[in-house]
Amino acid sequence: MILFPAIDLKDGQCVRLKRGEMDQATVFNDDPAAQAAQFQAQGFEYLHIVDLNGAFAGAPVNGQAVEDILAAITIPAQLGGGIRDLATIEMWLEKGISRVILGTIAVRDPDLVRQACAHFPGQVAVGIDAKDGRVAIEGWAEVSELSAQEMAARFEDAGAAAIIYTDISRDGVLKGLNLEATAALARSTSIPVIASGGLASIEDIRNLLRPEYALLEGAITGRALYDGRLDAAEALALLAAHKKQHST
Repeated sequence: MILFPAIDLKDGQCVRLKRGEMDQATVFNDDPAAQAAQFQAQGFEYLHIVDLNGAFAGAPVNGQAVEDILAAITIPAQLGGGIRDLATIEMWLEKGISRVILGTIAVRDPDLVRQACAHFPGQVAVGIDAKDGRVAIEGWAEVSELSAQEMAARFEDAGAAAIIYTDISRDGVLKGLNLEATAALARSTSIPVIASGGLASIEDIRNLLRPEYALLEGAITGRALYDGRLDAAEALALLAAHKKQHST
């Protein structure tokens, strides 16, 4: 079970949104690279980065901030937001991103995702952002007719490295992960699923470690980590103890 600390980039700063609303942004750090280095120092093993401006623009906007983050860390990082073509995917992988996350383009052009998975095996994840079970796109500004399960089924045999499933209604509002919906999605596909949106406290980490959620690859944490509701050391110790217990 991997716990991914999130760095959401808006105008070069590290922010958190409420339910994906760009005008509901709280700035937590104006130095994303320093924030990334801090997460690595705390013991996190994988970073989650989102170019929020890029998600709306349909092309990378916070590129310099991402490059600064990559220069500051040695742990792997996954990146989403504004990645809509093979050239952009290749560019980010060459710069050192370990895995790109394709969201809007996965709805608009599933074939491109298949091509990307074939070209860059193990380095392409699909972002499924859902509002009331329906997939939202364009930085969550539009809701499609697709259900999360239908979208996952599209890529069942494509070779996607992971699905990042975000419940928009819970994102940034600390209501707790929607583990039931996330696990239901995970049961419907062979692609590893990562939970996102709403992680609020150590209780969410304990819930993640329950047997019925063991099929999940991990979870993303944002606001709770920034405002101190989730203690990084406590969360990572709990995960490490669970891993040790289940590897013996």
